[in-house]
Amino acid sequence: MLALLLLLGRPDAGRAHPMPNSAVLLDVHRTGIDAELQIPLVELQSAWGHAVNDSSARLVERLGPALRAYLRAHVRPMTMTGAPWTVSVGRLAVVETQNPINGVYRELTAHLHLTPPDGQVRQFLFGYDVVLHQVMTHTILVSVRQDWAGGQVVETGHQPLGTIQLDIVNNRIRPLPVNLASGSRWAGFKAMVRLGMQHIADGTDHLLFLLVLLLPAPLLAAGGQWGRFGGVRYGLRRLGLIVTAFTGGHSLTLLLGTLGWVRLPAQPVELLIALSILVSAIHAIRPLFAGREAWVAAGFGLIHGLAFASTLVNLQLDTADLALSLLGFNLGIELMQLLVIGLTIPWLMLLSRTTGYRYLRVGGALLAGLAALAWLTERSTGQANPLTRGIEQAVAYTPYALALLALLALGAAWRGRLASAGH
Repeated sequence: MLALLLLLGRPDAGRAHPMPNSAVLLDVHRTGIDAELQIPLVELQSAWGHAVNDSSARLVERLGPALRAYLRAHVRPMTMTGAPWTVSVGRLAVVETQNPINGVYRELTAHLHLTPPDGQVRQFLFGYDVVLHQVMTHTILVSVRQDWAGGQVVETGHQPLGTIQLDIVNNRIRPLPVNLASGSRWAGFKAMVRLGMQHIADGTDHLLFLLVLLLPAPLLAAGGQWGRFGGVRYGLRRLGLIVTAFTGGHSLTLLLGTLGWVRLPAQPVELLIALSILVSAIHAIRPLFAGREAWVAAGFGLIHGLAFASTLVNLQLDTADLALSLLGFNLGIELMQLLVIGLTIPWLMLLSRTTGYRYLRVGGALLAGLAALAWLTERSTGQANPLTRGIEQAVAYTPYALALLALLALGAAWRGRLASAGH
């Protein structure tokens, strides 16, 4: 039953370096570019001459100024006519991972800001020979991670631009020509609509809260128990109030969180989201706040909106682009919510007329409550558990579960007509 309440998710791609190459990730903004350099320390040590890989402890504290000067000397973006850009080096960090094949892998992560003299960020020459000026076999992989005006945001994958290598024939390191397609606010808006839809499609917990809260919505409550079907008009009115209240709640904190007026650490927000699922699951089994579901949906919607806001904050857009992004992202969230509700609620409305609906309601609520407890454990300890991994696997079967739900509902409706005809 849990799969009925989940959407197909997508696992995040991991960070992998099968060979000690460098990577350059570009975030293209309206007036400048943020670049993240990922440089293997073993290669940097060979090129720079300092023992940065053999002695990486407190590397940034020991050699920070010299590292920044080295990077400024070897990162040289320029206009198509050769005018140099301004390069400023920001945060540096050492990242260490364990590789079962090659053992310990260490890399320097450097954050740079590149500013063109003419404001043109979409066509330029990217001169770069960090490490490569000495280690001739080294390769630099350059890609765009974010380009809002080009319709690309961080969570939609990277756009490869090319590689920088030694031109062996001419013994030269040529700058990489960067020619990005003309950007527009319309492209950015559409990208944010898609991102909002993807955010809900991947956000199993957000949908689970809403759908479990909707499970008992068509039913009447009496004597501390869920009773019979309250009628189509009653059910639709309650469903509409719950969905509208949830939308209003998360839209408000999405706006406030994006503007920076309300901000909470990620862990408490994620814990409260899991708690909201647990509360709605208990309510689906036995009425806790019958008739007040809309207020509960609005209240917990405020929490869910704070989780949505972190996505927009990370884009670092100017005011006009941020306003469009906020509108597009929220529109995408609503479209995906309506799609899921439209694919689920008609069958629940049909089944809620039958005596067997109790088993579906209680079974779905128990599984949702179990998932909520698993998420609470994972998010409080930071350790994944077998149940959360099982949820991720169950998501893949959502289309089949939805088809089964439809068949059950249609079968129940058909049997009801036969019984009416028999009388």
